[in-house]
Amino acid sequence: MAAPAACTRFSDNYDLKEELGKGAFSVVRRCVQKSTGLEFAAKIINTKKLSARDFQKLEREARICRKLQHPNIVRLHDSIQEENFHYLVFDLVTGGELFEDIVAREFYSEADASHCIQQILESVNHCHTNGVVHRDLKPENLLLASKAKGAAVKLADFGLAIEVQGEQHAWFGFAGTPGYLSPEVLKKEPYGKPVDIWACGVILYILLVGYPPFWDEDQHRLYAQIKAGAYDYPSPEWDTVTPEAKNLINQMLTVNPSKRITASEALKHPWICQRERVASIVHRQETVDCLKKFNARRKLKGAILTTMLATRNFSSRSIITKKGDGSQVKESTDSSTTLEDDDIKGIVGSCTPPQTPAAATTPTSKSAPVSFGAGAKPAATSALSLSAVLLQGAQARKQEVIKMTEQLLEAINVGDYEAYTKICDPHLTAFEPEALGNLVEGMDFHKFYFDNVVGKNCKAVNTTILNPTVHLLGDDAACIAYVRLTQYMDKQGAAHSSQCEETRIWHKRDNKWQNVHFHRSSSSPPFTFAPSAHK
Repeated sequence: MAAPAACTRFSDNYDLKEELGKGAFSVVRRCVQKSTGLEFAAKIINTKKLSARDFQKLEREARICRKLQHPNIVRLHDSIQEENFHYLVFDLVTGGELFEDIVAREFYSEADASHCIQQILESVNHCHTNGVVHRDLKPENLLLASKAKGAAVKLADFGLAIEVQGEQHAWFGFAGTPGYLSPEVLKKEPYGKPVDIWACGVILYILLVGYPPFWDEDQHRLYAQIKAGAYDYPSPEWDTVTPEAKNLINQMLTVNPSKRITASEALKHPWICQRERVASIVHRQETVDCLKKFNARRKLKGAILTTMLATRNFSSRSIITKKGDGSQVKESTDSSTTLEDDDIKGIVGSCTPPQTPAAATTPTSKSAPVSFGAGAKPAATSALSLSAVLLQGAQARKQEVIKMTEQLLEAINVGDYEAYTKICDPHLTAFEPEALGNLVEGMDFHKFYFDNVVGKNCKAVNTTILNPTVHLLGDDAACIAYVRLTQYMDKQGAAHSSQCEETRIWHKRDNKWQNVHFHRSSSSPPFTFAPSAHK
């Protein structure tokens, strides 16, 4: 796409639609190109609030993204500068995180992991060929183009990316994410393109077994493991991984960067280019199970960290300490936290993180990196992270809606009418089988069932939400659709199950989600747990 003329205004070319996410000084909204009708993601940065350094970072990311045109990289289509706002128009990626997609698959094998890492390596090789080092490769920055099966993996978030000359190695500053940092960065030695390959090795390790090669709650010990290259292949989960896969990991996780495999060499490795012959096609259920836990942990930590930073309810002294040599290290953030040294200086000596762009984004199901310079993330950031802005706020709100729905159904299960009324709007409207096709409003209709049916015809009730799909309607409203599977024991001790489909509309008022409408279709209403209920 040709760059617009300098006098072109964003509104001349695009129509803005709903918000997808936001940081302190930036917002991402879906937009439609007027001339083609194509959809994009527009990141809108309020340049009035940017420091000179942040503005340089913004220009650096835009410059780097303009250089990178590859099917496995989130593409920058337009960059429009106006008086107080800078608009970056990117691909609209709708498939979510690669790691989340994997755990939702019915089948996942070593060969699938090979295909995933191949696409990641293709994107990294393109970066390196164009003199770009990403510096922050991790699961949060690996997105899928769409929800379609086989959708392309897209590398995102170039907020920490740098430009290098050839195979140049130099000290570009301490930057990256702890669990994915290379030994040379931790040792504060000159570095270059090999740092991305080390991160690819960590990612590949996780893709194969669902947990990282280096892990410790204590960051000092984590860094010691990485600097020593101290990882292994424990039984039994690694017993079923082919030797070729382990060989590729070993070449990626080589401590000496000059001996580490390059992206182009890795793409020629037999486990990648001959995967039909080499990689196992056995389903790896244990990997999927571990990966679910890994995803849940990084998202929970991310949400907690984001909330802490958003409320400024802690002292940065609990984060930054000084070692004996005068250098500074982070003590207590987890291994999915993004760091950059120039912003560490801004935090030391202050009781709150500095207000650089995208500080205090909404809590996220994405692993909310506490960023010392890497994009729209919870702490000091440079308003540059597209993937974080796109996914953090939106995914966090989706998780909130699912959690509130689960709480509401639990209130029904236990017959807690008081809890139910706190979650529902007093003027709740509903279509449900018991209403015989009529729209009912208010709580009296539902109170009848709490008083007379719920919990009186069965011993125990368990509800499971299947396939929840959440559609966000701006910041303060959402729609969730799901299958509700209810298990119960009747008074005679017989087990029963019933299934229904529900759709609920939620509205957020005074920072509290309330259910304002629901529609349920079912041949066996959840209130009628046993045949005796109608007698």
